[in-house]
Amino acid sequence: MTKVDITFKLSRPLEEPQFVAISHMHSVYGFLAVRLKPSGDELFVEYDASRLSPKEVRASLEQNGIPVASPSAPAAPKTEETLAG
Repeated sequence: MTKVDITFKLSRPLEEPQFVAISHMHSVYGFLAVRLKPSGDELFVEYDASRLSPKEVRASLEQNGIPVASPSAPAAPKTEETLAG
């Protein structure tokens, strides 16, 4: 497993349906965590890069009605060896 963090800017403020969609994203294949940043205008996503690409992550968020804009640069992958050390 290769854990990767990526942060997406939101293209507009979230409404109730998007909050529900975010709470269900953990059940989507390859997603590990999805959280709204305290600023309220960015979405933090942790995913398994061995299962999903950044494009697939964004597409899945959009398909679930989450209004994402362009992502920031992804952090370096965290492999199981990195996490153990």
